[in-house]
Amino acid sequence: MSSINLSLQVIPNTAPELVYPIVDKVIEMIAQSGVPYEVGPMETTMEGELDTLLEIVKKAQQICIQEGAARVLSVVKIDYRPEGITIDEKVGKYRTKE
Repeated sequence: MSSINLSLQVIPNTAPELVYPIVDKVIEMIAQSGVPYEVGPMETTMEGELDTLLEIVKKAQQICIQEGAARVLSVVKIDYRPEGITIDEKVGKYRTKE
């Protein structure tokens, strides 16, 4: 299967001061996974094989619970095209050139 894009937003149900630290742990796990990703203000978008990315989603849920969330609301968006799709293909032209 070709690479797809998957966007993940996790909203841990916990004390307000713990939300960002929990989300930071999820983003750290995504970074360590080795898949290309971009953090946005509302969600993190990843690129890779569907099965790999869905495993990351599963781990994200587990991290939130392990870090003290009573429950987790997650929003997942998947962009699939048989020939594949990349993050750069969609937003590369908007990136600032340095």
